[in-house]
Amino acid sequence: MLHLDHLVKKFGGLTATDDVTLDFPAGSLSAIIGPNGAGKTTLFNQITGHLVPTSGRIMFDGENISGLKPAAIVRKGIGRAFQVASIFPSMTVEEALATAVSAHNRTAFQLHSAFPPLNVRHQTEELLALLGMEPVARSLSGEISHGDQKLLDVGLALALNPKVLLLDEPAAGMGPEERWQMMDTVKHLWKSRNMTLIFIEHDIDLVFKTAEIIHVLRYGAVLASGKAHEIRGNPEVIKAYLGSETDTVKDAV
Repeated sequence: MLHLDHLVKKFGGLTATDDVTLDFPAGSLSAIIGPNGAGKTTLFNQITGHLVPTSGRIMFDGENISGLKPAAIVRKGIGRAFQVASIFPSMTVEEALATAVSAHNRTAFQLHSAFPPLNVRHQTEELLALLGMEPVARSLSGEISHGDQKLLDVGLALALNPKVLLLDEPAAGMGPEERWQMMDTVKHLWKSRNMTLIFIEHDIDLVFKTAEIIHVLRYGAVLASGKAHEIRGNPEVIKAYLGSETDTVKDAV
């Protein structure tokens, strides 16, 4: 589905992505972890076209998409929700989702109609139900809770019907209970949509309990890849990132 082939990104003398080769099979649920400055968001920015790789290839469904514009990559089927929610604060939740659905369906000229197209209404209702956001559907996006805003941002990405969804710290800024609820929702969305989902997250407990495969970056390079028990027991990962068993894992990030 998505394959990163010897991906390198340099900013002057700084190598932010250092010969990264990773596979994300269709239908997989993967996490990318690593210390601050490890290159995680830079990697996402290259996949989504916000940065052009210095060298290497990004292969999606057998096609080299390296260097394509973000809008073209979205049309290919790669969606993204950001660490800081990018929503429409002056619209209701329902209107914001309908806007994204309409844009994807190329019916944006009908956004201000009192009677939006039936397919737009149906898709918007499906998203509200999938996200569990019916109770806040008519609330202004800028006035709902931080957790709901993050969830709405995920919904806006889902409205584009992606084959691959990238989530940049979906639980950032949430309380402990909200964080677990968010990751439960993420897993539910992944299963119900049968898509490839890749997320960046600093809360290692959430990562270990959510991801099927975990990729660890350090200094822009891949340090290790594997299942939770393999990463947890990897001496290099423990030394570079997780710390010893007596350390508090969350304090290591």
